[in-house]
Amino acid sequence: MKRNIITIALILASLGLIAFTLMNNKKENEAKTAIVAEKNARISVRINPVTTEEISLDFSVNGNFEPVQELTFSAEKSGKVITVLANEGDYVNVGQTLVIVRSDVVNVNAQTAKAIYDNAQADYSRYENAFKSGGVTKQQLDQAKLALTNAGSNLKTATINVSDTRVKAPIKGFINKRFIEPGSMLAGMPATAMFEIVNVSSLKLTVTVDESQVANLKLGSPVEVTASIYPDVKFNGKITFIAPKADSTLNFPVEIEIANTSSNDLKAGMYGTALFASKQQKQSMMVVPRNAFVGSVSSNQIFVAKNGTARLKTVTAGRILGDKVEILNGLSNGESVIVTGQINLQDGNKVDIIK
Repeated sequence: MKRNIITIALILASLGLIAFTLMNNKKENEAKTAIVAEKNARISVRINPVTTEEISLDFSVNGNFEPVQELTFSAEKSGKVITVLANEGDYVNVGQTLVIVRSDVVNVNAQTAKAIYDNAQADYSRYENAFKSGGVTKQQLDQAKLALTNAGSNLKTATINVSDTRVKAPIKGFINKRFIEPGSMLAGMPATAMFEIVNVSSLKLTVTVDESQVANLKLGSPVEVTASIYPDVKFNGKITFIAPKADSTLNFPVEIEIANTSSNDLKAGMYGTALFASKQQKQSMMVVPRNAFVGSVSSNQIFVAKNGTARLKTVTAGRILGDKVEILNGLSNGESVIVTGQINLQDGNKVDIIK
């Protein structure tokens, strides 16, 4: 009996020890879990201080050179091509004959129209003289005059058709593409493309600027331009167009015209850079990195790290200066703005600063 009591006591003691151990392990695990949860609740970010700097207001924008004039030259009238007088790469002037179209039919029509016109003119002269002596009525004279007018119109049309058999260049420039050969059949409707003519004596560089930059630009202002293939050569340009309305990206297209060199070194399609110089060389301003903004600069929202906590602030952004943005209101010098990790942040989140 005594042995049974001792056995039961040992079993109870063992159970108590096991329960104590389990409870102790549970508390340790809960403590570790709390530490991990607290650590996981903190979001890793990078910061950058708000600074006041002397910033140059000059800025440069990239774009592509385009010809000031280009034209896909199409046929106005139908006909068979007899001779092509221009090849790809040739330079042509306004009025230069490029194509000769079969002309025998239109020449015959023109001769017939000329004969009819001469006859109508002779008839009108006879009727006019006869009317003065009372030999014909006023109605007969008017009919003769109408016949002369109609014959003159037909002759003019026939003469134009003869002229159209010698197709002339409407603009000056280089033949960039030729679409026809001798024997090609031209059609008026739809028109047959004959040549692509490109005038590169002057080119335009189209760039886009934001609202803070466009406010200081004026038509006719000089702009220094460089081409990527000629980095050490400066080309003189002038602003010829400033869009009155922003595009879908809230930027304003600006066109700069540049006179090409005598050897036409600049080619349409080349990559170019326009340097817009400011009258005021430098200005002291408070700036933050552009990537500090939540979403985009237009959101005017920035997270600031303070005492290990992210605080969302609404600011007033000024000019965009490359990778920096002017701050007009909402921040102070020395504050730490968060520049990475904002996508995971909400106001009040705990943060870890990555050095």
